[in-house]
Amino acid sequence: MPGRGSVVGVTDAANQTSAIRALWGATHPGPTLVVTVLSLALGLAAGVEPARLVLLVIAVFAGQVSVGLSNDAIDGARDAAVGRTDKPIAGGAVSPERALGVAIGAVVVALGLSLPLGPGLLAAHAIALASAWAYNAGLKSTPFSIAPFLLSFGLFPSFATLSSGMPVLAAPWATLAGAALGAAVHLTNVVRDLDDDRRTGVRGLPHRLGARVSVLVAAAGIVVGALAVLLGSGVTVSGLAFFAAVVAVAVVTAVLVGVRPPGRAVFQLTMLAALLLAAQLVVA
Repeated sequence: MPGRGSVVGVTDAANQTSAIRALWGATHPGPTLVVTVLSLALGLAAGVEPARLVLLVIAVFAGQVSVGLSNDAIDGARDAAVGRTDKPIAGGAVSPERALGVAIGAVVVALGLSLPLGPGLLAAHAIALASAWAYNAGLKSTPFSIAPFLLSFGLFPSFATLSSGMPVLAAPWATLAGAALGAAVHLTNVVRDLDDDRRTGVRGLPHRLGARVSVLVAAAGIVVGALAVLLGSGVTVSGLAFFAAVVAVAVVTAVLVGVRPPGRAVFQLTMLAALLLAAQLVVA
């Protein structure tokens, strides 16, 4: 029979595991992992040395953890007000204070790991994170809610090129494609929560444009980004294939939006177009 100390130890371990799981759930795991994998793919495509690439990927992961946690920590009361108990903080699985503390720690880790990769990456990552935190802290409720996405995602392709042994900013066409990707993510992702956001006083750009216009603008922006990559990187067979795929998905999205209110299918199609743009950017 286990002693009392053993039982307490098991209980404490279970509670700790549960807390870690809740914190991870509040990081927005899907987007966090997608952006992290994209940083790896861009780094490989840019020929970043393995040791430097490891630092870059972990730094990006830590930065995304901080963004996700700060978002849910700041929005905890708002999410609870609209019944979003599926979110760990709104559901009471983890406190906003604890999540915010971990988020701040993650920022320190992200910037600390960026420092050895050079002042260029450190500056770019700091600007991108400050932009994302500014969105979480209040810009999301203004007509300029798209600005942090344009800035942060526009800088993102430069993370890989600034991490190399000979750091440079990414080509302008890559920056444009990154900004287009960010705009699509913002305009489309928010569409799913428009009604809940309005109830809690959030009125960013997508709320002002409306769901249909937001999706159309997102789709058009993705096509512009894909065209920039195609022309900027040089027209190739693979480049044409990616561009054609992006255009096809964007056209289907626009047609669906024209005949019925935007729903889950439209969101998924727009995200598919965005992922195709990201892949095109990697292979360019």
